[in-house]
Amino acid sequence: MIEAAGSEPGALRGYLPIGGRSILRHQIGFALSLGCKRIVVMAEGISGELVALQHVSEAGGAQFHVIATARALVPLLQPEDDVFVLGDGLLAMPEALREMLEAGPVLLTLPVETGLPLGFERIDINNAFAAAMRFPGRIAAALADLPPEWNVQSALLRLAIQARVNHRSVSVSLLDDGRWSVVRSEDEAQIAERRWLRLHTSVAGQSAGSPGEMLAMATVRRFGPAMLHAGTRPALVGLAAGLIGLLGGGLGWLGSVAAGFVLLGLAWLVERIGSLLGQVERDSLLASGLAVRSVALFHLLIDAGFVVLAAWRSQLPPGPAIPWGAAAFGPLLLVCMARIVPLALPGKRWSHWLEDRLIIGIFLAASSAFLPFDACIGLAVLALAAACLVTLQLGPRAIGNASPNPRLTSRQ
Repeated sequence: MIEAAGSEPGALRGYLPIGGRSILRHQIGFALSLGCKRIVVMAEGISGELVALQHVSEAGGAQFHVIATARALVPLLQPEDDVFVLGDGLLAMPEALREMLEAGPVLLTLPVETGLPLGFERIDINNAFAAAMRFPGRIAAALADLPPEWNVQSALLRLAIQARVNHRSVSVSLLDDGRWSVVRSEDEAQIAERRWLRLHTSVAGQSAGSPGEMLAMATVRRFGPAMLHAGTRPALVGLAAGLIGLLGGGLGWLGSVAAGFVLLGLAWLVERIGSLLGQVERDSLLASGLAVRSVALFHLLIDAGFVVLAAWRSQLPPGPAIPWGAAAFGPLLLVCMARIVPLALPGKRWSHWLEDRLIIGIFLAASSAFLPFDACIGLAVLALAAACLVTLQLGPRAIGNASPNPRLTSRQ
């Protein structure tokens, strides 16, 4: 928390926002994930942001210290301590950073011709400091012998070099795709934020392929930074999804069943956006986001809403010959098939589309508005069952016919 962020007076690199949280908050999340018991921030004074980060650190079980000079660091480090140093403004994907530091004492480097233009500090004629290192606490004891005006990162870097801490080169590919960078200004923070969000949504949505999932991912990538900077947390997005679902149920009760189906599909889409934001925060070691159990319960409620609205929309004539609940039987089978087929055929792309409740909501809305509703439900159930059975029957045969090995046994 020493280096200035661009030419703006009073702006510091550590305060630059990425996804609505400061770079320093990202670094503290990483430190807590490592199990660090003491977090030390170099800064010239206390601020409201640092007080908030102190609460985060203490809630994570770590002591929090703010110091202004390198000498003040000496009494905080014991010889047996395992010390991690993260440079001012370093933004790295947690899994990449952990992989580079997990092998023990190490000083991370970059080729000097690559690192210097990007803001990394020079070590020697060939290497630049990649803004992260790990070393035994005894190395820091020599800080007491250095002049007080020395920059603490530079001082620790020189001491680690003198102690012959092993060097390890950071792959340049991490710089190219944005998994490793030093953010030095507001403009660089905006660019890094877009790459950061794209990287995290690529990991979180790697199995996405249905239109609803892709739409949710595109929405997060386009509007996620603005939402996070505005303080829109995943739980708030989840609450909005619940309200949209209730509105859809209310419209169905009032007779606008097709609109109700669409709103239930939109509620699922909004929940997917909230879950994706929560996944990004969890992967970034920030907040926990939406709980997985809550998401599963919400999806179950969406399916229940589809069944209820479809039962209200059913054209089965009432009477003693029609048992109670018969109108809900077809929709219930449809929802069950939409859940069973992806489990039975996990490798089929089309089966993944059945998990997309936006598609199902639009299908039900179109069937309600333009087609014989009950017949469409029945035909959809039969089509799914037939497709599942045919795929399961032909799968083993296709595999057997394609096998290059002859049968090892034969029937007599």
